[in-house]
Amino acid sequence: MCGIVGLFSKSSEIEESLGAHLATMLEQMSDRGPDSAGVAVYRDPAPPGSSKLTLFSADPLQDWDALGAELGNAFGGSPEASVRSSHAVMVVEAEAPEAEAWIRRAHPELRVMSAGRTIEIYKETGRPEEFVRQFALDDFRGTHGLGHTRMATESRVTTEGSHPFSTGFDLCLVHNGSLSNHTRLRENLRREGIDFQTENETEVAAGYLAWRLREGASLEEALEGCLEDLDGFYTFLVGTEDGFAVLRDPIACKPAVIAETDDWVAMASEWRAIAVLPGAAEARSWEPAPGVVYAWERTKV
Repeated sequence: MCGIVGLFSKSSEIEESLGAHLATMLEQMSDRGPDSAGVAVYRDPAPPGSSKLTLFSADPLQDWDALGAELGNAFGGSPEASVRSSHAVMVVEAEAPEAEAWIRRAHPELRVMSAGRTIEIYKETGRPEEFVRQFALDDFRGTHGLGHTRMATESRVTTEGSHPFSTGFDLCLVHNGSLSNHTRLRENLRREGIDFQTENETEVAAGYLAWRLREGASLEEALEGCLEDLDGFYTFLVGTEDGFAVLRDPIACKPAVIAETDDWVAMASEWRAIAVLPGAAEARSWEPAPGVVYAWERTKV
């Protein structure tokens, strides 16, 4: 099962209320994934020379202020934590690989959910409706976002094992389906220097994309490579700093629908998650074809 949603803003009105729209879409997918929920939101770019980390702590008494002081001592500045439930976002005066490596080394008890310039990832176990309330999703503004509701089939129900997965900077993936060759692919990617934090097969697919992009492929080329290198049934929604892309496997047995208006582009596992958006009745909608990459990106300035 599982449910996927995505929203790409084409107007300031949608950008200002991105979180509220994404929350409503996510709640529509509760029946497809009651075990956990998560979102990746792209917003508030870090200043040049800095990076943004989203961190998770299982300790409800986590001292985020103390961590900010440590990061300041290590990299300079005075990082402050923007805390939402069990997660915190911190802007660090360092490049993302350096900051992430420091966290993993100095605080192995913390989990880096995402690292980059604009991405923030929040995810937690429990029903999507509770996740929306817990993380005050309605408060978010942003350029685009992805969401996932999970019915766990391939790994335990944990915060870390929930979607979205990020294995590259400002890159994330949500997935509906199953992969049959993820174990061998995981080992091959580890030999290429890709690190994995969970046993979830979706993280392997995210790692594959990160590897292909690192090797110089475009996002479209990396996704097209999935058709050759990933065995299974899947619908992928991939987020980048500039937009998102959709891919279904060549058989396309997992449901998906895309719709577009002058104000937004939306993708979901079912139409009911798109129907709640303003102007949905007038949207152009279609079922993405098997094995075809669909992508939307913001114009680079």
